[in-house]
Amino acid sequence: MLAKVFGLGDRLGQLRGWIDSLGAWGPVVFVFLYAAATVAALPGSALTIAAGALFGSVVGVIVVSIGSTLGASLAFLVSRYFARDAMSRWLSNNGKFRKLDVMTEKHGAIMVAITRLVPIFPFSLANYGFGLTRVNFWTYVFWSWLCMLPGTVLYVVGADAFTKGLQRGAVPWPLVGAVLVAAIVLTFLVRYARRVLQERESGAEG
Repeated sequence: MLAKVFGLGDRLGQLRGWIDSLGAWGPVVFVFLYAAATVAALPGSALTIAAGALFGSVVGVIVVSIGSTLGASLAFLVSRYFARDAMSRWLSNNGKFRKLDVMTEKHGAIMVAITRLVPIFPFSLANYGFGLTRVNFWTYVFWSWLCMLPGTVLYVVGADAFTKGLQRGAVPWPLVGAVLVAAIVLTFLVRYARRVLQERESGAEG
């Protein structure tokens, strides 16, 4: 119903037609489209879901994982090397960034991992904010990629399962099972990350 009201089905069909017209370059173009949206601080959830519907679970996870990591890395580099003063002015009065800065200086890579699992800070804020901290670039890239992956799997496979269910008129149980497993794993990781964060904050205050 919602898809019909907002014309999401038509838009997805148009996007699918455009991607299909690109042939083998379709996934590559989608990766750069996703990265550009990330650098522009646009919400990536719609593109993540679209990837599952357009490419299926395996290719969808790959293109979103590459696109989100590439975009996050570019935003980091822009903040650190090309627009440091502008980013600093933008974030200096942001209480969440000050907290991120302090905790990253104290806890390093673990904060990159935690912020990718627990939505403490807006995704775009974290991308640009980490560029102003002392965290190593490759440490940031690796932990960003790894800890964004469970959420990527959940959304992409879920979108793929929903799309296949509509097309076939039947429930694709293997994909549904994969979604449930991804949700359980992500829930466990988020709870663990929250516990680690609380312990780190308590230690810092002590």
